[in-house]
Amino acid sequence: MDKLKVAVIGAGHLGSIHAKIYKQLPACTLVGICDTDPVNLKAVSGSLRVPGYSDYRELFGKIDAASIAVPTLLHHKVARDFLENNIHLLVEKPFTVDLAQADDLIDIAGKRKLILQVGHIERFNSAFCATQKIIKNPKFIECHRLSVFPNRSLDVGAVLDIMIHDIDIVLGLVGSALERVESVGVNVLTAFEDIANARLTFKNGCIANLTASRVSDEVMRKIRIFQEDTYISLDYKNAEACVYRRTDGKITKERLPIEKEQPLQKELASFVDCVINKKTPLVSGLIAREALAVALEIQNQIWHK
Repeated sequence: MDKLKVAVIGAGHLGSIHAKIYKQLPACTLVGICDTDPVNLKAVSGSLRVPGYSDYRELFGKIDAASIAVPTLLHHKVARDFLENNIHLLVEKPFTVDLAQADDLIDIAGKRKLILQVGHIERFNSAFCATQKIIKNPKFIECHRLSVFPNRSLDVGAVLDIMIHDIDIVLGLVGSALERVESVGVNVLTAFEDIANARLTFKNGCIANLTASRVSDEVMRKIRIFQEDTYISLDYKNAEACVYRRTDGKITKERLPIEKEQPLQKELASFVDCVINKKTPLVSGLIAREALAVALEIQNQIWHK
């Protein structure tokens, strides 16, 4: 078949990276980039030598698929317009601002048999992928996701901005109904929560403790998974994974061999493959909705205690 025709909506930091990767993927052709900021648009479209559009509706009829990398508040409206024009989508996280919007997009995509993938990038992290066969029945999970103040993605708080990555991973690992959520958080530099902590208790007894901060002086993206006789430590940032096992009363350490790859490139390549070969995305709209529901509950507890 002909190469998949794709576009990127939003030429900010993340959107520009999407565009560069699509330009390199052999299975697709980057047809256009759209942004309402003429400076951003000119910079990205000019550097990649692809057409720039200020109105995304001009792309209807010209593309098969698109990445939506606009501010979260616009995800639903923009994504809905593309789905109604039979265009497959990868929507950056957080999926939408509420569950009603998420359900609407999932419904449209389902009725029109369109691929709807959400950008939970850690699913494609090499360190995480390397541990999948080892993680069996987690008893306790601890996540730390800390970053310096980003000066971007400030239309949402730390829960929807960064903690949601770990929420998605934890829900996938535990595979049990969530029984209780306990949350705290404070705003420091924005009107939203900039630091948050959540304790998730699952029906099977597993407990997950998640901490997210975007006002730290260090960058950390780590998850520790404890199960019977085994402790797994993942460093997303450095793509490293270690497994500690109890053997004959002693603790042994094994550093897993990891082929370091660019997670976003793997994610976009997977999206293109799903569209071309009609596969179900690793993170579908339905899966992303589950993470969004927990994130919104955490956020609600922080602001309405």
